[in-house]
Order: sequence, then structure tokens, then C-alpha cells
Amino acid sequence: MASSSMSSHGSGSWTAKQNKDFERALAVYDKDSADRWYNVAKAVGGKTAEEVKRHYELLVNDVMKIESGQVPFPNYRTTTGRNSGGKHSHMMKNLKAGLMEKGSCTYVKHR
Repeated sequence: MASSSMSSHGSGSWTAKQNKDFERALAVYDKDSADRWYNVAKAVGGKTAEEVKRHYELLVNDVMKIESGQVPFPNYRTTTGRNSGGKHSHMMKNLKAGLMEKGSCTYVKHR
């Protein structure tokens, strides 16, 4: 799911359902898909192709900041109070497994 910082960047309000639909659509429509942003927007509903493209760019930027140490790693907690950082790691792994390309450039981990 996209970070909360995105709304402060002007991408507008995104519901949890829209974010989940966005993530699923990114898995279906990769960088080589024709009309990628149009199709992602259609899958999300209520967003334009430009809005979903901007949301994606902000997501890439947020992930890069987290991985470069510019933003502290989120400390997710389960209902039992145990740290569940694995949830974040799983999301990061999925994003880097082919969703992190930006334009024609491929995302490169900065470490």
C-alpha cells in the first residue's frame, strides 16, 4: 500500500480499496503493457491515468527514501504487540520483483 505521505504531495485522497486495487493492477500491467496507466486507472476506479502514474512515482520515491535510510523503517505491530516488520519486507519484495521500474529506467536498490 502507498504511504500516507502521498496525500501531502497532492495525489489526492486514496481509499484503502483504491490502494489495494492499485497494487493489484501494477502486478497485472507491468512497464511493457500497452496503455498501462489507463488500465491501472480503470482497475482503481475514480482516478485518471495521470493520477495513478503520479501515485506510482510517489510510491517509488517513498520506497527509495526508506531503503536509503532517509525515512525510518516503519515499526508495524500485530494485535499481540509483536513487531511484524516482515509485513513491510514482504511488500517491499513484491514491489521490487518487477514493479519498481520508473519510465524506461529500472529501479536499483541504493545500498
